[in-house]
Amino acid sequence: MLIEVQNSILKMVAQGDDLDATLSKLCCELEILLPGTRASILTLDTNGLLHPLVAPSLPRDYSAALDGIAIGPAAGSCGTAAYLRRVVVVDDIESDPRWSASKHLAQAAGLKACFSSPIFGSRGQVLATFALYFEEPRGPTAFEQSVVEGCLPLCMIAFERYGRVLERERLAYTDALTGLTNRAKFNKDLETAPVSGWSLLLIDIDNLKNVNDTFGHAAGDDLIAVVAARIAGAAGVSRAYRIGGDEFAVILDDATAIDPAELAELIGQNVSIPASCGEHTAFPTITIGIAHAATGLSVAEVRQNADIALYHAKEENRGGVLIYDAALTTAISRRSEAIHKVATALKEDRIEAWYQPIVRIDTGEIVGVEALARMRTVDGAIVPASEFFEATKDAQVAAALTRRMIECIARDVGAWLRLGIPFQHVGINLSAADFSCTDLPESLEIAFKREGVPLHHAILEVTESVYLGDRDRRVAKKIASLRAAGLRIALDDFGTGFASLTHLITVPVDIIKIDKSFTALLSPDDPGTGVVEGILHIAKRLGIKVVVEGIETLEQAELLLERGCVLGQGYLYWKALPADQICALLRERGQGRDSVSELNEALVRLSGHPGSLLQRGMT
Repeated sequence: MLIEVQNSILKMVAQGDDLDATLSKLCCELEILLPGTRASILTLDTNGLLHPLVAPSLPRDYSAALDGIAIGPAAGSCGTAAYLRRVVVVDDIESDPRWSASKHLAQAAGLKACFSSPIFGSRGQVLATFALYFEEPRGPTAFEQSVVEGCLPLCMIAFERYGRVLERERLAYTDALTGLTNRAKFNKDLETAPVSGWSLLLIDIDNLKNVNDTFGHAAGDDLIAVVAARIAGAAGVSRAYRIGGDEFAVILDDATAIDPAELAELIGQNVSIPASCGEHTAFPTITIGIAHAATGLSVAEVRQNADIALYHAKEENRGGVLIYDAALTTAISRRSEAIHKVATALKEDRIEAWYQPIVRIDTGEIVGVEALARMRTVDGAIVPASEFFEATKDAQVAAALTRRMIECIARDVGAWLRLGIPFQHVGINLSAADFSCTDLPESLEIAFKREGVPLHHAILEVTESVYLGDRDRRVAKKIASLRAAGLRIALDDFGTGFASLTHLITVPVDIIKIDKSFTALLSPDDPGTGVVEGILHIAKRLGIKVVVEGIETLEQAELLLERGCVLGQGYLYWKALPADQICALLRERGQGRDSVSELNEALVRLSGHPGSLLQRGMT
């Protein structure tokens, strides 16, 4: 019968049955083989604490009471056996001093005696204990001892196999770089998530690519490891996952009574401490999106909501925390719709370049134009760029739109020049996506050369958000290379972002376009007027031209002239017009000069005339 029991257990081990099922089967078979006994197996953890594994015939409350008991020389039969690493026989629990602290538990369960043996691993370590309880005060018979001795190797084999399974699972579910659980474990844990009562935090490291590009991938790996440790330190190792290159997740059960937003703030504070990455110091920041598992939502929907929150946080509040709400989904839908419309318009050649004149405020002559994208609908209506701006946040669409605009601009400017139209320059707006493309300025050179347009007619306009977007050094290098190639750069919407005047020295530009928000505030007593005066003065000292946007009234134009501004743009003069109307307008009002230097020469000549621009401090 013992051989049959052994074969049955070995078969379960070989076919990979669960450890508790295998050892529970063993205990039940032995209780049949040894009437009047009750079997129990306790595991021993690395802290020297015992935990019940299987005890099919013992009361549950008795087993639960043994959970977490420390081994020692007087820790009952099992705790003492594990501590002394040898068999311990207690033939009378009532009188044995080793049971003094827990004999009341045994008495309540009707247990009178206990025979416990340590279960050793292949390396000699104690893995667990195997105990036989008796319902009367006595020691084990020789047969009972021999049966237990014959089963201890089975227990060792089962535990060793289980340990190897756990190690394989640990390796399969552990991220090698950070030691956190990985995406596979994250996906598995999500499968068992409750219907509600939990939250998901998705976390991205900001600007990891910059660290990799600047300091090397070894420094980037160091940064990932540091961030991982800090996330785990705040959230707990068991809750934190690395699910991608710079992506992490935290699953938070409502039962922990931890507020997800407060935890996110704590994680952000922990991560933001300067970190040593190899020989360099990094200043890490993270962006976090949060979604809560409301009743009725599937796990996939919760994960999608957290993705949406993270996406919007990176777009609108990089380095911050954003909690999902339904309005974010609406915004995503609007963006997707806009992307689809613009992509279709590009495919069907329904994107056009319209042009808004840039004028000399004193004379009204047109010295240049800014090209603005317009989308023509299937029924012929014209849609301004402001109505499909969301689409330009998609890098692929934004880059394709710029390339189409360059083709339109080259074609239109080439036609004007061939007609002998007085024309100086055209402003071409660039997006952040354009600075990630490798074919800039080659695509511009090819398009202009095909139409016979010299490159000095182009001015590349870059907004502040692109100019210093995410502290991306690539943009600064690209701007420097474009200027080195002879192209001029205009800093658009100046004053609305986070560029400072010191950046005009480190990343120089040729033209500043003061944003219309300052123009709207122009009045003799408004502080905004002083800001404009200061920009004009500094720009003059740096040799940078200035164009003021959004001029809508004669009063604004006069205030700007009095403060030394020559060039302006706005509805006071003209809105954006299609190419054919601009052609006629340039023929009538275009300044017959071909470069900004010629304008400077004209200003020098005017300086000797009473009331000239230079006498009034014009630049």
